[in-house]
Amino acid sequence: MPAAASPPADGLGPAGRTAPTATYRVQVRPGFDLGATAALADYLADLGVSHLYTSPLLTAAPGSAHCYDVVDHRRVGPEIGGEAGRRQLAAALRDHGLRLLVDIVPNHAGVAVPAANPAWWDVLRAGRESPYATWFDIDWSRGRLLLPVLADQPDALDDLKIVDGELRYHEHRFPIADGTGPDGAPDTPGTARRVHDRQHYELVSWRRGDAELTYRRFFAVSELAGLRVEDPAVFAATHAEILRWVAAGDVDGIRVDHPDGLRDPAGYLARLRAAAPHAWLLIEKILEPGEELPAWPVDGTTGYDALAEVTDLFVDPAGEAAFTTLDTRLTGRATSWPELTHAGRLAAATELLATELRRLARLAPDLPDAGPALAELAANYPVYRSYPPDGLRHLATARAEAGRRRPDLAATLDTLTARLRDPGDELAARFPQFSGAVMAKGVEDTAYYRWTRFVALNEVGGDPARFGRPVADFHTAAARRQERFPLGMTTLSTHDTKRGEDVRARLAVLAEMPGTWAAAVDRWTAAAPLPDPAFAHLLWQTVAGAWPIERERLHAYAEKAAREAATSTNWTSPDVDFERTLHAVVDRIYDDPALRADVTDLVDTITPAGWSNALGQKLVQLTMPGVPDVYQGTELWQNSLVDPDNRRPVDFAARRDLLARVDAGRQPDVDATGAAKLLVVARTLRLRRDRPDLFTGYRPVAADGPAADHVVAYDRGGAVAVATRLPLGLTRLGGWDHTFLPSSRSVVDTFTGRVYSESRIAVAELLDRYPVALLTPAETPARPLVRP
Repeated sequence: MPAAASPPADGLGPAGRTAPTATYRVQVRPGFDLGATAALADYLADLGVSHLYTSPLLTAAPGSAHCYDVVDHRRVGPEIGGEAGRRQLAAALRDHGLRLLVDIVPNHAGVAVPAANPAWWDVLRAGRESPYATWFDIDWSRGRLLLPVLADQPDALDDLKIVDGELRYHEHRFPIADGTGPDGAPDTPGTARRVHDRQHYELVSWRRGDAELTYRRFFAVSELAGLRVEDPAVFAATHAEILRWVAAGDVDGIRVDHPDGLRDPAGYLARLRAAAPHAWLLIEKILEPGEELPAWPVDGTTGYDALAEVTDLFVDPAGEAAFTTLDTRLTGRATSWPELTHAGRLAAATELLATELRRLARLAPDLPDAGPALAELAANYPVYRSYPPDGLRHLATARAEAGRRRPDLAATLDTLTARLRDPGDELAARFPQFSGAVMAKGVEDTAYYRWTRFVALNEVGGDPARFGRPVADFHTAAARRQERFPLGMTTLSTHDTKRGEDVRARLAVLAEMPGTWAAAVDRWTAAAPLPDPAFAHLLWQTVAGAWPIERERLHAYAEKAAREAATSTNWTSPDVDFERTLHAVVDRIYDDPALRADVTDLVDTITPAGWSNALGQKLVQLTMPGVPDVYQGTELWQNSLVDPDNRRPVDFAARRDLLARVDAGRQPDVDATGAAKLLVVARTLRLRRDRPDLFTGYRPVAADGPAADHVVAYDRGGAVAVATRLPLGLTRLGGWDHTFLPSSRSVVDTFTGRVYSESRIAVAELLDRYPVALLTPAETPARPLVRP
């Protein structure tokens, strides 16, 4: 199926179905179940979205806070309300004219609690004779299935017991194969170990997982075992329930989690499209800058590429040199982004993902240097992965760079590259799964915490080496999106982003005042020194972007971020002394009156410009080509950091109340309440829902005048979005002065209600109330603020 075409002016999508106009993402979980989600339907309808967008709904591991560790594909999770809760949600959405986009997880299943996963339990019990043995990507040639669950001590198996016909290791339960039970009394010393030795699995130290695991997993998470959905029977069994919801009309769209982990993403998506031909189909595909989505039968990605395009609009490229100088001075290093990411990826390939690397190397037994060569290829891959036979140019790039770095491996690299070009070669099928994991772990989860020059750019799908971009580049990308994927998702915040959208918006202000920022960092590092200057710069930027933030949240973030960086501490062997010092620094921010006051003063200085950026990027994301997603709670200011911080409970009652006040006629100030952001979100979403005909094209609108560079504006086919960029520079310039936007007709601003009939609209007048405007033809009929 070719890339999606532009929806017709009547707003109808495939097969005559109404095209989606916006989504609202909710993290359904045991603490906020399907019943609670159903109760949001009226609020989401009032907000103006067309779709609720949920995290996975199938049964997850007991107590799962995110539900991506599905253990039973046959039913809805009982902890989130079960089938009754799903039906309640479906009815509530129908009653309010909404539809459902649901997340699915085809790549892996949760195995942390074997008894909760019937298929995995049976594989442990029966081994390769289990009817589910082909469900999981297990290397049976290596003997017993290794389960890395034991404490890292030689006598750990002494704690093994036999209870109720099962092997028990503390809270862990494992099955006993038929005919392999105890020969005598279960509690006789040594009996449990002898029974263990007769099983199809072997319990080993948790530290052995990264190097010796015998099954494919999700990245380096041994509790998530890879599924073989390329097998039609596995696909059918794991998708039957989801497809039943689609057939019943309860689900309108499907969001596919981590397709890059699959052996054959193209084949999988073709099968899914055939099974759900009219579904709105999105994939969580992270595209590197300039990378195009393959010609798959999907409507687009989940929007990380759009996030990067929007963020870059509000970062001043003129600040790059000063931030580079500051970072070099603070850290004493001049490492380039390519060198740093190469180091992170190579470490991920050879350490975190060593078991996957060894499995690949065993496919080339005649090449003694296969392992190092494959690791070097993966560490130099310019994108997450390719899809043989497509993507040969990416392989050629990786081969050239790997050869430059390791000329001693030239012959092995040539042999391996020839094999990787052959889509029928098992090595070519498995290597892309590996390279994607290497990129994710080496860059997203490592380099993003080590490269601390300007952390607002360290975001999934972004390029931290690119310090902002011209408005013209955004227009080019937006026009391309309108042409190829008008139904692809756009986003600013997700459950996986490293920082929330409003944190990034405030940090963008620092790019306009690098001297002030450098002086502040010098004062703060002197007041609370940390023996890792690069991480200290990340920490202080985080404080500036998220302040005021609760003490316990900052402690949790700092510890996670430091362990991800893995320079002064890490997850497997935490450095107690460093972490004690790190937590002392965090405490000092709160307990030292002078330091706290200094931080607060700096934040107070940049917050108004941060609000301007936040409103600007939100309007752009909501109006640019694509279907905008609003992540839960972000209709107001939110200072969220990386997960689990960004999955905190949302105060929906406060949002309902504030929306009602805005709808009652209040024109809120841009202040700490966030009501101005709610105004922008609600009125923009309602316009997209009620007048889709105004959002069917894309044309840049150029301002003229001395402050033209501080405007980004475009016409979507009737609706014209206008946003302020680089607000500090605008202030230094003296304001908008004689800067104008052209207008060919009388228009009304959706946010203020003002009508403009001039052929040249003065930007100073247009943006004197808010830093954004959304113009529509003045003859557009007035619409109710609340759904009838």
